[in-house]
Order: sequence, then structure tokens, then C-alpha cells
Amino acid sequence: MNKILSLTRRCVEDYDMIRPGDRIAVGVSGGKDSLMLLVALAKLREFYPIPYTVEAFTLDMGHADGIEPLDFSPIGALCQELGVPYTILNSEIQHIIFDLRREKNPCSMCAKMRRGALHAALQERGISKIALGHHYDDAVETFFMSLIFEGRLSCFQPVTWLDRTGITQIRPLLYCGENLVRNTARRLALPVVENRCPADGNTKRQEIKELIYELQGRYPGLKARTFGAMQRLPLPQWGPVEHRRRPLPEELEE
Repeated sequence: MNKILSLTRRCVEDYDMIRPGDRIAVGVSGGKDSLMLLVALAKLREFYPIPYTVEAFTLDMGHADGIEPLDFSPIGALCQELGVPYTILNSEIQHIIFDLRREKNPCSMCAKMRRGALHAALQERGISKIALGHHYDDAVETFFMSLIFEGRLSCFQPVTWLDRTGITQIRPLLYCGENLVRNTARRLALPVVENRCPADGNTKRQEIKELIYELQGRYPGLKARTFGAMQRLPLPQWGPVEHRRRPLPEELEE
């Protein structure tokens, strides 16, 4: 956990993600990434020199025909242990996408509906900053997806201000590799909620993940060089604060 906290703090500082008095919402899906983000931010606030608060939100996707509803009570118990307020937001997104619209490629619409529902809930509560659980591997995969499928050099930004909603998105786990997140979540016995989405594991992202895994085996260090290139170009908003810029170690991939 110490390595997660060290890398999270470094990322937060490199991109000035947290300001004094921030009220930070954490979008907790129940997966390992969002749970690790929740724990990292909850523990970081105990010693970070800038004061901030953390609140957890889970968007319950509802359930489509043949898909049982999820049990988020273990996440509620974790939040109580961490001293973090927890809110479950109910929705019928799965029913709309899979039963009513019968989407063949549901991921894009699902993401838009989830963002809309979550941002609306934050606006109602006067929260203007949300932390998302995207990590190092997510960033590299998104870069390759944009390159291969869209012909663009692009990726989500470490810090994104959404002018339509006035909400700022931050991604404090960007320096944490997926293996590090997975192994730490396992050691901490975090209450991961199984993803029962019918599209899980059958997406373009999964194709790219497998491609990168193959290329990484043939060209060791590929992910590290890609991530470094994203910072050095830099892609929009990917250049860290200049006086704090330091090379990232390749062991982030482990």
C-alpha cells in the first residue's frame, strides 16, 4: 500500500490535482481500480499537507433481463471503516441499453449515461471535483485505441475541467500500473464486486489490451516509452508541472 500511496501523491502533485478544502467525490464502481482509488485518497488525506475531504458514490446500473442485481453492502462497510460518506445512486441504465434499445455496441452509450447520472448527482450536492480510477495501463490502452481506431494521437487528460457542468475530473492513479493495483487490492482483501455486464471482456479495449500484452512481450519497455512520450509531446494537459517533472520508473508496469 505504501507504493500506491507514494505514486498517488506524486501524481497528485505533478498535476496539481488537489486544492485546499476540496470536496472530492470518488466514483466507486466496485472494481479493483475504483476501490483502490477510494482507499488511497482516504489514507492520503491523513498526512497530505493540503486538507481535503472524500465522499464515495456508486451508480447502481440496475439490471437487465437475466442479470442479477449487485450487492454493494461490502463497499458500504469499507467506507464506514475508512470514515468516508457513501451514497448509492439508483438507475435503470442496463435495462435501457440491453432490454429496450438492445445496443450491439453498448459501451459508448453506457459511459455517457453513467457520466450524466453521476454528474447530475454531484451538481445537486454542490460537489465540483470527482476522482476516477483510471491507471497507467488504462492511459496507454486509450492512447493506442485512439491511434488505431480513430487515427488520432489522443488520450483522456490527468485533470479535465468540464465547462458544461463545472466539474473537474482527476485521475490520481495514473502512475500506478494495473498489476500493482490488482496485487495490492488482493493483499488488502478489498471487496471487489463482480462485473456482470454482458459486454465485459468483449470490447475494443480488451482487443487493445491483448495487443499491448503481446507487443510488450516482444518489445520490453513499450508501455513505459509510450507513457513517457505522452508526457513529452505533450498531449494536451499531459505535461506535468515543469519544476516537478521527473522520469517515471519502468517498474510501474509490474
